Amino acid sequence: MASTGSTKNPKKANLLDPHSIKHLLDESVSEVVTSRGYVEDVRLSNVRLLIGSIIIAIALLAQFYPKKFPENKDFLIGCIGLYIAFNGLLQFISYTKEKNAILFTYPPPGSFNSTGLVVSSKLPRFSDQYTLTIASADPKSISANKPVQFTKSVTKWFTKDGVLAEGLFWKDVERLIDDYNGEP
Repeated sequence: MASTGSTKNPKKANLLDPHSIKHLLDESVSEVVTSRGYVEDVRLSNVRLLIGSIIIAIALLAQFYPKKFPENKDFLIGCIGLYIAFNGLLQFISYTKEKNAILFTYPPPGSFNSTGLVVSSKLPRFSDQYTLTIASADPKSISANKPVQFTKSVTKWFTKDGVLAEGLFWKDVERLIDDYNGEP
């Protein structure tokens, strides 16, 4: 294994479960990107958690409101409306902002780049082709680079026992980050 990967606990996935494979690869991508000096931007996750908490509070209010049903009909209708509205907002954020993103970052400290990264991945159903994309968090910024991506078979990174060859995978991800940054 390469020196960048951990040798004490090899990462293993169930090769018959594409979700397990994608989860393990996504987790490793996050490790590689953060090891290169990029700090994770969790603002969008925090907004989603806040909206989810509001949804739960609305549901609890509707459930445990002190008055019984016929008397609290208007209150329940209001709660249902708010519940639907906040769930719609949550879906809108997921659909427009997150898409297939697995990681949002700030720019590395001390860099001339003023935008972070959006790292996204795809592993289509019934396919072994893993696509990793790195793009700017603010594509309209003057310092934004063009998005880069690679598509490779997951069989290149896993042994027949399902152990991830971290060194090979890290090299591929690091090469993609270098391509994005315009480094040789």
